[in-house]
Amino acid sequence: MKYLALLAISIFTFSLMGCTRSDADIKDQSSNSQNKTSTTRTEVTKTEITAPLTKSDKETSTKNTANNNMEKSQNTAGGNETKSSATSDTAVFAAGCFWCIEAIFQDLKGVQGVEPGYAGGTVENPTYKEVCTGTTGHAEVARIIFDPSKITYDELLEVFWTTHDPTTLNKQGNDVGTQYRSAIFYKNDKQKESADASKKNVATQIWSNPIVTEISPLKTFYTAEDYHHSYYNNNQNAPYCQFVINPKLEKFRQKFHDKLK
Repeated sequence: MKYLALLAISIFTFSLMGCTRSDADIKDQSSNSQNKTSTTRTEVTKTEITAPLTKSDKETSTKNTANNNMEKSQNTAGGNETKSSATSDTAVFAAGCFWCIEAIFQDLKGVQGVEPGYAGGTVENPTYKEVCTGTTGHAEVARIIFDPSKITYDELLEVFWTTHDPTTLNKQGNDVGTQYRSAIFYKNDKQKESADASKKNVATQIWSNPIVTEISPLKTFYTAEDYHHSYYNNNQNAPYCQFVINPKLEKFRQKFHDKLK
């Protein structure tokens, strides 16, 4: 009984405090004896996310992921992009935590894939730990691969404005820092024109406060580490997914029910 009482108090206290990215239940899957061929994403512990970045961390991350990222996922504006074809296009949005962005946009008809990553910074091949320090200049972003014959860039922009708060500078809920800023990274002049027009004509109809969303050219997109991909799908019982992502998904699905897969 004492244990149940303490558990109930803990849950109540957590609900009052709110949930931040640092509170996310990012469990260590090493105890499950997973290996590189496993289909379940490898995850990291809270300690691994918040611990100071060491030289060893940088070297290991760079050797294991950065080189592959450059080959398969580093793209300059206007260049050929992985998974793009004559029937697909890409959009890159920053709207706070990329776990949230991926969970939302993957549900839309016409969206062929969503890749969490980093853009808008000055450091090459950034790691998650580096981006979390807020010193690399990168934002957490999602690259959305979509079929423009089924869903347009303008429609994606409407979802973007609706599913995050573009009036708060470098902040989404309890997630605070430049890495959580609101931003649209365009790859050509057409996307820039669409983003500018949508910001002026659509966003202002949804939000009464001034829009602070950055609209910048996409210079380089870096794919995030594997454990961030399909994070919501693989961790729906985690506190961050339950207390932050689920409420956003519910509102999104109610608003855009006719556009869901």
